[in-house]
Amino acid sequence: MRRKKKTGSLEKGTLEVNGQQVPVKIYRERRYNVRASIGKKAAILRLPIEMSASEQKDRLDWFHQWLSKTLKRNENVAAHFDNKTYRDGDILVVGKRSYRLSIRHEDRRSHSGKLEKDNIILLKLSRHDEGESLQRNVQHLLSRIVAQDFLPEITRRVHRLNEQHFRRPIQAVRLKYNFSNWGSCSAKRNINLSTRLLFAPDEVIDYVIIHELAHLIELNHSPRFWRLVEKAMPDYEEKERWLKEHGGKLGF
Repeated sequence: MRRKKKTGSLEKGTLEVNGQQVPVKIYRERRYNVRASIGKKAAILRLPIEMSASEQKDRLDWFHQWLSKTLKRNENVAAHFDNKTYRDGDILVVGKRSYRLSIRHEDRRSHSGKLEKDNIILLKLSRHDEGESLQRNVQHLLSRIVAQDFLPEITRRVHRLNEQHFRRPIQAVRLKYNFSNWGSCSAKRNINLSTRLLFAPDEVIDYVIIHELAHLIELNHSPRFWRLVEKAMPDYEEKERWLKEHGGKLGF
């Protein structure tokens, strides 16, 4: 009689690590080793499917210790799993601007939001949305509203830095809710910046702007490109280090 092969499984949950709730995914699969990693939405542990219950417990204890050390060592990783929640009356500080949130839950199909006088952001949220989905949608709404408020100022800064250092034509300046990069320069000469940058110091924002403006001249990251950046901002490497050290904490 042929023995039926065991198939893999996935278990989802959370672990309290250093007082923080961290989403966790545990894969039991056909493999020989144990592997831990940090994913986009969860910490991941991969275990061999044939592992005994006692061995699994030992590995889970090891995984908890590994997560604790990883979060203590890298604040960006800890911030990665720090899910922000917003309540009525909260104050949202973005750069030098502060907004008070007025949140209403209504029997409606979709969410909406707008900036009102006295820097009040009014959010009308659907009662039918909840949990992680709701918080994600609220973050997108806040990003869009704050981006509209900041866009004139950011556009002026882009054109000022372009005039000072590069003097190349620009099609448009855009602020986007983007996690994959801090900025980009499109083939159509659009300068796109992540709204997460709005939480950074002014000189760091200027560095990212200069970085993208340099792409108007040099499309790749060749030595010539970095010479252009350095000429415009001699201490740009300090700004890069700041983003690497603190960038994970920026955002809505």
